[in-house]
Amino acid sequence: DEANEFLDKILGSTNEVWGKVFQQSGRTYTKPTLIRYSGGTTSGCGQATSAVGPFYCPADTNAYFDTSFFDILTTRFGSSGGPLAQEYVVAHEVGHHVQNQLGILPKVNQLRSRASEVDSNRISVMTELQADCFAGIWARQAQDRFGSIEPGDIDEAVNAARAVGDDMLQKGAGRTPM
Repeated sequence: DEANEFLDKILGSTNEVWGKVFQQSGRTYTKPTLIRYSGGTTSGCGQATSAVGPFYCPADTNAYFDTSFFDILTTRFGSSGGPLAQEYVVAHEVGHHVQNQLGILPKVNQLRSRASEVDSNRISVMTELQADCFAGIWARQAQDRFGSIEPGDIDEAVNAARAVGDDMLQKGAGRTPM
């Protein structure tokens, strides 16, 4: 269907961009696997429901997307749901895959295991912001290669980041954001 084609297209674009970036730095990029699910799934990181939103699991190097997520992005979180907004969400999860391939995520997990709750949360936020940065690198590279960004797209992507950020997801799950 349309959502699956969209996910495949964007994952292909992120893989192409990161493959080239890694190649230019003398590294080899290994593509993540995209797992589609509905309602709930089991990953190498444990059980998950659609309430957690899209996520990347470093244990199995898969990016997980609930098949209804993009509808939820628009209806529940109020995102305009434009193309770059949706692409950004995919690129963000692939950004976590890039972090994993660069050895960042294992180091983050080591630091968090020894840190206080406050410091652990701070490290988590920095990790999410870096994945956002990697999504931005992808967007810039995609624009240069494919000319795919149109006026207003950046605002839509920023709104999507706000809409599905950890704070919003925690509030939606009835928890207090850290």
